[in-house]
Amino acid sequence: MPEQPMELDQQAAAVLDAVREQQGLETREQAAEWLLRRRIRRGAQGLTGRGRALYEVDRRET
Repeated sequence: MPEQPMELDQQAAAVLDAVREQQGLETREQAAEWLLRRRIRRGAQGLTGRGRALYEVDRRET
């Protein structure tokens, strides 16, 4: 996949630096990829229902 350079504002750069340090990554690019993968995983969990609360279904007719 071709790489596209992005201009980062100070807030985005600070967030990527914090993630990089917290996760032990070497570059901001790795931090951005880690955040993207995390978002995709959480989105997939929401779609598949993993991690959702289960409720009893009342089958009586009203």
